[in-house]
Amino acid sequence: MIAKAPVPGRVKTRLCPPCTPEQAAEVAAAALADTLHTGARLPVRHRLLVLDGQPGRWLPPGYQVVPQCGGGLDTRLAAAFEAADPGLPALLVGMDTPQLTPGLLAPALGPRAWQDCDAWYGPAADGGFWALGLARPAAARPLLRGLPMSSPHTGAELCKRLAAAGLRTRELAVLTDVDTAAEAQQVADAAPHTRFAACWQPPTSAGAHGLATA
Repeated sequence: MIAKAPVPGRVKTRLCPPCTPEQAAEVAAAALADTLHTGARLPVRHRLLVLDGQPGRWLPPGYQVVPQCGGGLDTRLAAAFEAADPGLPALLVGMDTPQLTPGLLAPALGPRAWQDCDAWYGPAADGGFWALGLARPAAARPLLRGLPMSSPHTGAELCKRLAAAGLRTRELAVLTDVDTAAEAQQVADAAPHTRFAACWQPPTSAGAHGLATA
Protein backbone atom coordinates (compact mmCIF):
# COMPACT_ATOMS: atom_id res chain seq x y z
CA MET A 1 0.00 0.00 0.00
CA ILE A 2 1.21 3.52 -0.78
CA ALA A 3 -0.03 6.38 1.38
CA LYS A 4 0.56 9.77 2.94
CA ALA A 5 0.38 10.23 6.68
CA PRO A 6 -2.85 12.16 7.43
CA VAL A 7 -1.31 15.55 8.22
CA PRO A 8 -3.55 18.64 7.93
CA GLY A 9 -2.87 20.58 4.76
CA ARG A 10 -1.13 17.66 3.04
CA VAL A 11 -4.00 15.19 2.48
CA LYS A 12 -7.49 15.39 1.00
CA THR A 13 -7.06 19.06 0.15
CA ARG A 14 -9.89 18.84 -2.40
CA LEU A 15 -12.29 18.31 0.51
CA CYS A 16 -11.52 21.87 1.65
CA PRO A 17 -14.14 23.26 1.65
CA PRO A 18 -16.46 21.94 3.04
CA CYS A 19 -13.85 20.52 5.45
CA THR A 20 -11.10 22.43 7.21
CA PRO A 21 -7.60 20.98 6.72
CA GLU A 22 -7.81 19.38 10.17
CA GLN A 23 -11.15 17.76 9.40
CA ALA A 24 -9.93 16.56 6.01
CA ALA A 25 -6.96 14.93 7.76
CA GLU A 26 -9.35 13.07 10.08
CA VAL A 27 -11.30 11.83 7.07
CA ALA A 28 -8.02 10.71 5.48
CA ALA A 29 -6.98 8.93 8.69
CA ALA A 30 -10.27 7.01 8.72
CA ALA A 31 -9.88 6.02 5.07
CA LEU A 32 -6.31 4.96 5.70
CA ALA A 33 -7.27 2.85 8.72
CA ASP A 34 -10.08 1.14 6.79
CA THR A 35 -7.76 0.24 3.93
CA LEU A 36 -4.95 -0.97 6.18
CA HIS A 37 -7.27 -3.14 8.26
CA THR A 38 -8.63 -4.68 5.06
CA GLY A 39 -5.06 -5.39 4.01
CA ALA A 40 -4.40 -7.07 7.36
CA ARG A 41 -7.14 -9.60 6.53
CA LEU A 42 -5.78 -10.57 3.12
CA PRO A 43 -4.11 -13.95 2.46
CA VAL A 44 -0.72 -12.53 1.51
CA ARG A 45 2.87 -13.34 2.49
CA HIS A 46 4.05 -9.79 3.09
CA ARG A 47 2.34 -6.49 3.87
CA LEU A 48 4.26 -3.36 2.97
CA LEU A 49 3.24 0.24 3.65
CA VAL A 50 5.20 2.73 1.54
CA LEU A 51 4.60 5.86 3.56
CA ASP A 52 5.16 9.57 3.12
CA GLY A 53 5.39 10.68 6.75
CA GLN A 54 5.36 8.94 10.11
CA PRO A 55 3.16 6.02 11.23
CA GLY A 56 0.33 6.78 13.66
CA ARG A 57 -2.32 5.01 15.69
CA TRP A 58 -4.13 4.19 12.46
CA LEU A 59 -1.48 1.57 11.57
CA PRO A 60 -2.45 -1.99 12.57
CA PRO A 61 0.22 -4.61 13.30
CA GLY A 62 1.63 -6.79 10.56
CA TYR A 63 3.00 -4.16 8.18
CA GLN A 64 6.57 -3.37 7.27
CA VAL A 65 6.83 0.40 6.83
CA VAL A 66 9.28 1.91 4.33
CA PRO A 67 9.59 5.58 3.36
CA GLN A 68 8.44 6.87 0.03
CA CYS A 69 11.06 8.23 -2.31
CA GLY A 70 10.92 11.74 -3.71
CA GLY A 71 9.66 12.74 -7.13
CA GLY A 72 6.33 12.67 -8.87
CA LEU A 73 3.63 10.11 -8.24
CA ASP A 74 4.74 8.01 -11.21
CA THR A 75 8.23 7.72 -9.72
CA ARG A 76 6.90 6.96 -6.25
CA LEU A 77 4.58 4.22 -7.51
CA ALA A 78 7.39 2.57 -9.43
CA ALA A 79 9.64 2.73 -6.36
CA ALA A 80 6.90 1.15 -4.24
CA PHE A 81 6.98 -1.91 -6.48
CA GLU A 82 10.77 -1.99 -6.27
CA ALA A 83 10.46 -2.22 -2.47
CA ALA A 84 8.47 -5.45 -2.82
CA ASP A 85 9.95 -8.94 -3.03
CA PRO A 86 11.17 -9.24 -6.64
CA GLY A 87 10.47 -12.97 -6.68
CA LEU A 88 6.75 -12.70 -5.89
CA PRO A 89 3.79 -11.00 -7.54
CA ALA A 90 3.00 -7.62 -5.99
CA LEU A 91 -0.39 -5.91 -5.69
CA LEU A 92 -0.41 -2.17 -4.95
CA VAL A 93 -3.36 -0.17 -3.64
CA GLY A 94 -3.68 3.40 -2.40
CA MET A 95 -5.45 5.04 0.54
CA ASP A 96 -8.39 6.56 -1.37
CA THR A 97 -10.76 3.57 -1.44
CA PRO A 98 -11.95 2.92 2.14
CA GLN A 99 -14.80 0.81 0.74
CA LEU A 100 -12.22 -1.84 -0.19
CA THR A 101 -12.98 -5.36 1.06
CA PRO A 102 -11.08 -8.65 0.84
CA GLY A 103 -13.70 -9.84 -1.62
CA LEU A 104 -12.90 -7.06 -4.07
CA LEU A 105 -9.25 -8.15 -4.12
CA ALA A 106 -9.96 -11.89 -4.01
CA PRO A 107 -9.67 -12.40 -7.81
CA ALA A 108 -6.04 -11.22 -7.68
CA LEU A 109 -5.13 -13.21 -4.58
CA GLY A 110 -6.58 -16.66 -5.23
CA PRO A 111 -4.52 -19.78 -5.99
CA ARG A 112 -5.01 -19.34 -9.74
CA ALA A 113 -4.82 -15.55 -9.81
CA TRP A 114 -1.53 -15.45 -11.70
CA GLN A 115 -2.04 -18.38 -14.04
CA ASP A 116 -1.86 -17.01 -17.59
CA CYS A 117 -1.88 -13.51 -16.10
CA ASP A 118 0.89 -10.92 -15.84
CA ALA A 119 -1.02 -7.96 -14.39
CA TRP A 120 -4.17 -6.99 -12.50
CA TYR A 121 -5.70 -3.58 -13.08
CA GLY A 122 -8.26 -1.87 -10.84
CA PRO A 123 -9.99 0.95 -12.75
CA ALA A 124 -11.23 4.01 -10.87
CA ALA A 125 -14.47 5.76 -11.78
CA ASP A 126 -12.64 9.04 -12.45
CA GLY A 127 -10.46 7.51 -15.17
CA GLY A 128 -7.51 6.67 -12.95
CA PHE A 129 -6.73 3.39 -11.25
CA TRP A 130 -6.96 2.24 -7.64
CA ALA A 131 -4.98 -0.99 -7.86
CA LEU A 132 -2.19 -2.45 -9.94
CA GLY A 133 -0.77 -5.93 -9.63
CA LEU A 134 2.32 -7.18 -11.42
CA ALA A 135 3.66 -10.72 -11.61
CA ARG A 136 7.14 -9.18 -11.94
CA PRO A 137 7.45 -6.05 -9.80
CA ALA A 138 10.52 -5.01 -11.80
CA ALA A 139 8.21 -4.29 -14.73
CA ALA A 140 6.77 -1.30 -12.85
CA ARG A 141 9.46 1.23 -13.74
CA PRO A 142 9.04 1.20 -17.55
CA LEU A 143 5.25 0.96 -17.14
CA LEU A 144 4.84 3.82 -14.69
CA ARG A 145 7.68 6.28 -15.26
CA GLY A 146 6.32 9.24 -17.21
CA LEU A 147 2.71 8.08 -16.90
CA PRO A 148 0.50 11.21 -16.77
CA MET A 149 -1.12 11.15 -13.34
CA SER A 150 -4.34 12.67 -11.96
CA SER A 151 -5.90 12.77 -15.40
CA PRO A 152 -9.15 11.29 -16.75
CA HIS A 153 -6.92 9.39 -19.16
CA THR A 154 -4.41 7.96 -16.66
CA GLY A 155 -6.03 4.53 -16.56
CA ALA A 156 -6.44 4.31 -20.32
CA GLU A 157 -2.78 5.23 -20.84
CA LEU A 158 -1.69 2.61 -18.32
CA CYS A 159 -3.76 -0.03 -20.10
CA LYS A 160 -2.10 0.93 -23.37
CA ARG A 161 1.30 0.46 -21.76
CA LEU A 162 0.32 -2.91 -20.30
CA ALA A 163 -0.83 -4.07 -23.73
CA ALA A 164 2.24 -2.70 -25.49
CA ALA A 165 4.44 -4.60 -23.04
CA GLY A 166 2.64 -7.81 -23.95
CA LEU A 167 1.29 -8.31 -20.43
CA ARG A 168 -1.80 -10.47 -20.05
CA THR A 169 -4.05 -8.30 -17.90
CA ARG A 170 -7.20 -8.96 -15.91
CA GLU A 171 -9.44 -6.33 -14.37
CA LEU A 172 -10.78 -5.84 -10.87
CA ALA A 173 -14.02 -4.00 -10.09
CA VAL A 174 -14.42 -0.31 -10.79
CA LEU A 175 -14.20 1.73 -7.56
CA THR A 176 -14.64 5.39 -6.67
CA ASP A 177 -11.58 7.20 -5.32
CA VAL A 178 -12.34 9.71 -2.59
CA ASP A 179 -11.08 13.13 -3.65
CA THR A 180 -14.11 15.44 -3.55
CA ALA A 181 -17.03 15.87 -1.14
CA ALA A 182 -19.40 14.30 -3.66
CA GLU A 183 -17.17 11.23 -3.96
CA ALA A 184 -16.84 11.05 -0.18
CA GLN A 185 -20.61 10.98 0.16
CA GLN A 186 -20.93 8.30 -2.53
CA VAL A 187 -18.38 6.05 -0.82
CA ALA A 188 -19.86 6.62 2.64
CA ASP A 189 -23.30 5.63 1.32
CA ALA A 190 -21.87 2.52 -0.35
CA ALA A 191 -19.86 1.43 2.72
CA PRO A 192 -21.86 2.65 5.75
CA HIS A 193 -20.12 0.42 8.30
CA THR A 194 -16.60 1.73 7.68
CA ARG A 195 -14.59 4.08 9.85
CA PHE A 196 -14.69 6.45 6.93
CA ALA A 197 -18.49 6.56 6.84
CA ALA A 198 -18.63 7.07 10.61
CA CYS A 199 -16.30 10.05 10.23
CA TRP A 200 -17.87 11.63 7.17
CA GLN A 201 -21.19 13.45 7.25
CA PRO A 202 -22.76 15.26 4.29
CA PRO A 203 -22.29 19.03 4.23
CA THR A 204 -25.41 21.04 5.05
CA SER A 205 -26.73 23.97 3.07
CA ALA A 206 -25.30 26.21 5.79
CA GLY A 207 -21.80 25.00 4.92
CA ALA A 208 -21.17 22.39 7.62
CA HIS A 209 -17.79 20.80 7.45
CA GLY A 210 -18.86 17.29 6.48
CA LEU A 211 -17.27 15.60 9.47
CA ALA A 212 -19.00 13.70 12.24
CA THR A 213 -18.05 14.88 15.69
CA ALA A 214 -18.36 13.02 18.96
